[in-house]
Formats: sequence, C-alpha cells, structure tokens
Amino acid sequence: MTTALLVDAPSGFHALLQSPPLLSALNRASYHQPTPIQAAFIPEAIAGRDVIGQAQTGTGKTAAFLLPFLNNWRDTTAPGPQALVLTPTRELTMQVAEEAVKLAPSKHCRTVPIYGGQRFREQLDGLRKGCNIVVGTPGRILDHLGRGTLHLDRVRYVVLDEADRMLDIGFRPDIERILRRCPKERQTMLLSATVPPPVLRLAQRYMQNPVNINLSPARLTVESIRQTYITVDPHKKFDLLLRVLERENPRQCIIFCERKRWADDLYRRLRHEHKKVATMHGDLPQPQRNQIMKKFREGTIVLLVATDVVGRGIDVTNISHIINYDLPEDPENYVHRIGRTGRMGADGIAIAFVTPEQGPQLTAIEAFINKVIEQDKFEGFQSFTPRIKEAPEAPKAVIPIFGRRSRRYSRRL
Repeated sequence: MTTALLVDAPSGFHALLQSPPLLSALNRASYHQPTPIQAAFIPEAIAGRDVIGQAQTGTGKTAAFLLPFLNNWRDTTAPGPQALVLTPTRELTMQVAEEAVKLAPSKHCRTVPIYGGQRFREQLDGLRKGCNIVVGTPGRILDHLGRGTLHLDRVRYVVLDEADRMLDIGFRPDIERILRRCPKERQTMLLSATVPPPVLRLAQRYMQNPVNINLSPARLTVESIRQTYITVDPHKKFDLLLRVLERENPRQCIIFCERKRWADDLYRRLRHEHKKVATMHGDLPQPQRNQIMKKFREGTIVLLVATDVVGRGIDVTNISHIINYDLPEDPENYVHRIGRTGRMGADGIAIAFVTPEQGPQLTAIEAFINKVIEQDKFEGFQSFTPRIKEAPEAPKAVIPIFGRRSRRYSRRL
C-alpha cells in the first residue's frame, strides 16, 4: 500500500502570482491576503484579457491592476515604458507611482510619475534614465508626447484608473488621443467606481471583449460607515464643528467644503482652535500639496479641510471621520467623500451638516444611496425653519418619487 504525500495547495497571493521576487515584495509590504477585487481581477489580467474592474474605493484596486504587469515583467533593456497608467489627479498619480515602487520585484523595474505642477526637467530626467511604468495625468502625458520626450510604441499594458472621474472632468478627448498613440496590440484595463454610459462607450471603442468584474454592492456606500446628519443654521456651523470634534475626538478627519475660498476661510478659523490642521485644494502649489498629503499620511496632520480634490483616489487608511461641512451639490460626490473612511473593511463615521434650505439635497443623497440617513442632535444647534405653506398638488408630485423620505423631510426641518 502506498501512502499519499499531502501537499498544501497554494493560498493567498501565492495562488495568483508566479513571480518569486514579486511575492517577496508583497511580503515586505505586509500584503498577505488578496482583497475580493484583487482575487477576481488578477487571474483575468494575467491571462492577457482586457478587464473592466468595478468596485468601491478602498478595496485594493491599485494593487489589482499593478500586480499582473509586475508578475509578467522581465528585466530588459528595451527603451520606453511597457505600461501606462492614466489617472485623473496629481495626488492619485503620486499614490499609484508610490504603490508601484513599493511592489516592484526589482530595483530595475522603474516607475516615473508625470503630472502638472512638477518640474518638467525632473520628469524628463526620469524618462531619459529609462522606465517600465509611466503613471500620469492625461494633460501632462500629452505634453510629453507633443515634445517628443515620451514614446508609447512599446506600451503593451494600459490602465485607465478612476475612469468615471476622468470623464467627469473632461479628459475624454485627451484619453482618446493617448490611446490612439498606443499600439493596437495591447492589453487595456479600466478601473472605475461606477460604469455610466460614457465609460461604457469608451470601453466598447478601445477594449477587446473585456471581462467585466463588478464587485460594487447594491448600495453605493460602505456598510461599515455610520452616517448621520445634523441640521444647523449657517451662522452656527463653525461652533457646531468644534462641538462635533470635541465629542468625536477623531484619529484623523477630512472636513469637506464645497468651494476653495470656503476651505481657506474655515482653515483660518480652525487653526486657532486646533494645532494639527491643514487645508487642501486645487489652488495650492503642487509642492505644498505634496507636503500636506505626506504629513496627513504620516498622521502629523489630524484635521484636513479640503475640497473634492481629495474626494477620490486618496488612500489614507487611518481616517476615522468624514465631516461634510458643506453638503455636496452632486449626490455622487457624497459617496466618494465618505468613501475616504471605512477603508479596507474598517469602521468609519460620516457626519453631514445640513442647513434649512438644503433639505432637498439631503433627500436627493438618500435617494441616490438608497438609504435613510439618521439624524443626530446637539443641544442648542437645532435649526429653525418657518412653516412652509404646501401647494395642494405638491404631495402628488413628490411622494411617488421619494416616498417616505420626502414626507420625513417635511418633519425634519
């Protein structure tokens, strides 16, 4: 009788990847178990298929699209990048580039980030030294292509990261110009929190029979995030903020404002009450934005007053609270804002300040996320709204659309 030798089957990343140096890099980075999007995305990408990956923020999408390329990468002296990653913002460009460097299987696997606000000479030097991965925003990528300092004829792996966001801010013509400069024989990855019709049309035009991996839940918000709102009159918002911060004592918190000027004004008032506070918006010089994000990731900054420039694509795992000091005008922005907390399955808290005239905005957000947001109260901060005379036909127009949310709002404020 023979005795069978039992051998444990590979598990974790060992079951997905074949490159020992890459597995060692993952171990050094303390990446031990793939997230659901990584487990579903990586095998399809390694097999050479075009893939559309749809999942919430904070689920590991960056590693999902980097690891297949790094697994298949071989040390060669071929000039020009073999992989191109397009992102909508400078901050996301830097974040993806840092992740690529951290997971690189060899020091010879080089990544160059390309984005506006950075010295052109620094980017040019990185390209001239040779690189395997270029990560950049569409505008600056086109700038280098126009100058002849970047060539894409050897690119075989293209990633459109946060594709819905890139189209939202008008990058579609730039993306198409860049894709036309890439070889037709390539693999194309598209990552997006949502896949609205414009994103789907882009995929149909530039991808070959893509595999669609959709791990987004039916509800658009992370279930582990506790969401509440507080009604407040506009002139009491700052005092309410101080009370909320005192009660909640957040590990780290992003306080969202709708306008850059409003963020600056709030920051100037808040810094007299809290030492570890900074502001972030698109008008700040890029070196200053880089420094602020570095300190925020390190925990030196606890409170970050920001606009939607950090509403998407910024991965800081220690954020415990999101405060919507200004309610966003677009319900989808609410989802992306609160997605900065509750990362990778952790719990998070999202608090929205709602002024009396913003009831319809809150109702629209609830309808969008298909969830009733519970009310929180602070003594002395309940807003007052004069009784509104309702037109006789108003309930017939509103109730079929929003149901009990609209009726509840009439009691809410």
